[in-house]
Amino acid sequence: MSAVPASASAADDRSGRPIEPDDPLMRTYTEIEVTYLLAELAERGRRFGLLWPSATTDSVVDGRVLVRFGNAPASTVLNLLTLLRSHDNSSEDDTPCDS
Repeated sequence: MSAVPASASAADDRSGRPIEPDDPLMRTYTEIEVTYLLAELAERGRRFGLLWPSATTDSVVDGRVLVRFGNAPASTVLNLLTLLRSHDNSSEDDTPCDS
C-alpha cells in the first residue's frame, strides 16, 4: 500500500522528534487516513515480525482519531511508521551483510 495521506508527509518533516498524542497535527487526520496508515504499518512491520491483526480505528474524540491498538493513540502509529520508513530508507544505502 503506497498511498500516503498528505498529512503523513507533514508528520515526516518534524525534525525526527516523536509526535505527541495532543499534537495539533493529530486533529488533521481523518479516520480513513488513519486506516490507510494502519495498513501501511501492517505491511512494513510484517518484515520485522511486528503484527497487529486487531489494529483498527475506534472513534473520533475531540477531533482526534482513536486507534484500537492496545492503549496507544494514533500518534503511536505515526511514530512507528516514521521509524520503519527511516529504516527502509537507510537500509537502501547499506550493502548486504555476509553473516
